[in-house]
Amino acid sequence: MSEDFGIMVCGHGSRDEGAVREFAVVAEALRARFSDKEVEHGFLEFATPIIRDGLDKLVARGVKRIYAVPGMLFAAGHAKNDIPSVLNTYAAQNPGVEIIYGRELGIDLKMIRAAGERVMQAVEAADAEHGEVPLEETMLMTVGRGASDPDANSNVSKVSRMLCEGLGFGWGETAYSGVTFPLVQPALEHAVKLGYHRIVVFPYFLFTGILIKRIYNHTDMVAAQYPDIQFVKAPYLNDHPQVLETFADRVIEIGEGTNLMNCQMCKYREQALGFETEVGLVQESHHHHVEGIGTGTDDHAHDHDNHDHDHDHGHHPYPHADHPHGPKTLPAEGD
Repeated sequence: MSEDFGIMVCGHGSRDEGAVREFAVVAEALRARFSDKEVEHGFLEFATPIIRDGLDKLVARGVKRIYAVPGMLFAAGHAKNDIPSVLNTYAAQNPGVEIIYGRELGIDLKMIRAAGERVMQAVEAADAEHGEVPLEETMLMTVGRGASDPDANSNVSKVSRMLCEGLGFGWGETAYSGVTFPLVQPALEHAVKLGYHRIVVFPYFLFTGILIKRIYNHTDMVAAQYPDIQFVKAPYLNDHPQVLETFADRVIEIGEGTNLMNCQMCKYREQALGFETEVGLVQESHHHHVEGIGTGTDDHAHDHDNHDHDHDHGHHPYPHADHPHGPKTLPAEGD
């Protein structure tokens, strides 16, 4: 690994102050892990500092080589398009500054272990409060963010399957907070028909925000209709030690030259089924209008809060217009 580098952690941003504080913990953990390096963080939109400000701080302290790590679970539009666009623009405007981009957290056994511990933390608490329910009589509902990139959505399904089988649940289902299907409420309304005594709802999210609250609210709504079924709300990943360790691994990968994003199924590079028109789209960020707005402001009419969707401007419907789940760009629940 090169000894001369600084670290930039690039997040999405949220109007939720709790989410902003939780993201800052990642930067703090990397400062502790790489104590001889300069570390900053920034956001694409809403929250401050924005990515450019973090880069400016590193450069002002004499950093010429920057390892930029996306604070994203999976590679969809933000990690593949928006963050690289911001970084490329900055590098072009600042000759002599080298920015090397890392990869998303992705499918990683450390992340799976962290998720498993969060799920079992909720199961054990429910057992203590309500009495033990065997795992084979329990269903796990893993909820992802949802994106306009089918590759990212499929990764949520993979995490769901690995958790369900690895932990020994009777069954597992996958839902999404927005953009794609199934959304949380209809997914839970389907799940109750399967006959399980307990349903554990696990948001596979890094940080808090409006989407986490929305997932829990929809869980409460369905639970109120089915009092004979026990609904358990598991905590999201947050600052689990294995998550922070995975972030550190992504930094190390950059120095080793193994920071390769999986592009095999990327809709921007390959003709993925139903997304053929998006191959080779110009790489540009669509977040300039909300850069640095900050938390707690109301000066942006369209509430992208915690960004329920990726900015995918090829919003065409599924190939079959009569698809039972409707258009590709489903709104986030509650919008």
